[in-house]
Amino acid sequence: MRRVPAVAGAVAALVLLAGCASAGSAAVDQAPASEPLPTGAPEGDTGLRVAGRTTQLQLELAGDELKGPEFAVTEWVNAAAGPDVIQAFRAGALDVASNAIIPPIQAHDIGFDATIVSVLERPLPGYVFASAPGVDLSDWEDLRGKRIAFSQGQSQGDTVLRTLQEAGIGYDEVEFVELPSTQFLTALQGGQVDIAPLSEPAVTKYIDQFGADGADALLAEVPDLLTVLWVPTTVLDDEENVRAVRDYIRVWAQSQVWAWEHPDEWKQFYFVDTEGVTAEDADRIWKLASKPSFPTDWDTAVEWAQSSADLLADGGFIKEVDAEVLFDRRFESDAATAVSDEYVTEE
Repeated sequence: MRRVPAVAGAVAALVLLAGCASAGSAAVDQAPASEPLPTGAPEGDTGLRVAGRTTQLQLELAGDELKGPEFAVTEWVNAAAGPDVIQAFRAGALDVASNAIIPPIQAHDIGFDATIVSVLERPLPGYVFASAPGVDLSDWEDLRGKRIAFSQGQSQGDTVLRTLQEAGIGYDEVEFVELPSTQFLTALQGGQVDIAPLSEPAVTKYIDQFGADGADALLAEVPDLLTVLWVPTTVLDDEENVRAVRDYIRVWAQSQVWAWEHPDEWKQFYFVDTEGVTAEDADRIWKLASKPSFPTDWDTAVEWAQSSADLLADGGFIKEVDAEVLFDRRFESDAATAVSDEYVTEE
C-alpha cells in the first residue's frame, strides 16, 4: 500500500487555517441555553439508548479496570454512519451518538434540533483513498477527472472536499458519485467509482483482496480532526438525562484513554478477533492512530466545524451556518476533567 506520510507541520497548518426529532422541526438559530448543568449521578431508573459500539467493546474488554456508566444503557443501538444516526434520532430511537463533525452540520441543515456535548481531537489523518482495480492513484493529481464516492452527510465527504481543496482541484473537475459510505467498497469492486475514501480496517481488507489486480491506496494528508458526542436537544429537557449524558461523556473519554494505554489487548480484541485482520496489519493500522486529546475549550473545534460547513456551503450542498450553534458549551470541560492531564488539550 502506498502512503503519503502525515507531516506534522502540514496538519498543524490545517488546524490553524481552520481558525483564519422529527421532520419539520426548526433548526437551531441561537446558541444553547446558558443555565448551569445539574451535577451528580443520575437518579432513579434513568436510561439512555447509545450508539457507541467502540465504547461498548472497550468496556467489555476492560472489565473492572473501567468504571461503567452510572445509568442504564437501555440499548446499544446499531447505528454508526451519520445518516443512520440522524434517522434514529428523528425516529426517537436513539439518545446519544458518536460521529465526526459532518452529521451534526447535516442535521442542522435539514432542520433537526441536536447539539454537541463533547469533543475529541485526533490531529492525524484517518482516511485512506483507495482506487478501483486498474485505476492509478500515485498522487493527488490523479484525482482529477475521476469518479469519487461521496457522502455529503459523513466525514468521508469532508475529507474528500478538504483533499480537493488542498490539491487545487475544483469540484467541477471531478464527478461526485453520491453513496452512503457503507456502499463504497462494493462501488469500488464493481467499477461504479474510481476512488473512495475508506477507513481501517476496511482499506486493509480491500487492498489485500484487490491489490494484485491494480487497486491502490494513498493516505489522506488532511485530518478528520473532530469526533463528537451529540444528542437531540429534547434529551436535555430532562434533568436526570442531563446527568446521564454527563456521565456517558466520562465513560466515553476514559474508554478512549484505556484503549490507547492498552494497545496490545485492544488490537487483538478489536482488529484481529472482531474485525478479522491479521496481527501484522493490526500493528500497522495502530501506527496511524492519534493519541486521544480532549480540549479544555472548543474554540478550535468550532473553527474546524465552520471550515467544514463552509466547504459544504461553497459546493451548494447545504445552506450557510454559524457553527457555534452546533455546540452546547455548558458541557465544554466534562471530558477534559474525566481524564489525566496528558490527554487534555489546553486551548
